[in-house]
Amino acid sequence: MSSSYRSFKELEDQELEGQGYQIKINLRDSPVLVMAPHGGKIEPGTTEIAEAVAGQDHSFYSFEGLKTDGNGVLHIESHLFDEPHALKAVEKAKVVVTVHGQINRKDAFVMVGGLNAFLCSEIKSQLKASGFQTRSSIEGLTGTDPKNICNQGSSQRGVQLEISRKVRDSLRTDKDQLQRFADAVRRAIRLYLSSDGCQAY
Repeated sequence: MSSSYRSFKELEDQELEGQGYQIKINLRDSPVLVMAPHGGKIEPGTTEIAEAVAGQDHSFYSFEGLKTDGNGVLHIESHLFDEPHALKAVEKAKVVVTVHGQINRKDAFVMVGGLNAFLCSEIKSQLKASGFQTRSSIEGLTGTDPKNICNQGSSQRGVQLEISRKVRDSLRTDKDQLQRFADAVRRAIRLYLSSDGCQAY
């Protein structure tokens, strides 16, 4: 999905906070920030998933579309995402995990991308062990652009989760499955933080 706005300033000049969009943020004493930069009605389900992954331990941020329809206009591409609260949250984080919605409605899968190879590998392993299918990221959704918001933490290496619409719809209606998904990602984060790999990435 391409951006209608090329920066948050462009969006802010045209949209009303509280009507067109809202921002949710909860900063905690954690080196990890879990974000849904296209949350609410922009990429449905991503806010709920990010919040579940953050839990009570990690910092959480969501930029949410509130429009009755046409929320796609609020989609600022990840390498352009410069909402000020998000940038401040990212500055405080060592590693950022972003949750996105992939448009596929037929297949159930998660694409794991980003520059943090160690954490990407752990997340793939934990998701597979919990019964979720993972796929290699396709061009345009790899999360490897250094300017991507997921790579803007102090380590400059984060993770981008692209979750198919079929999986997101399932996670929204099945709270047990949502918890299983979140627990898998959280286990991977714990392994990353407790490993020597955390120092390298």
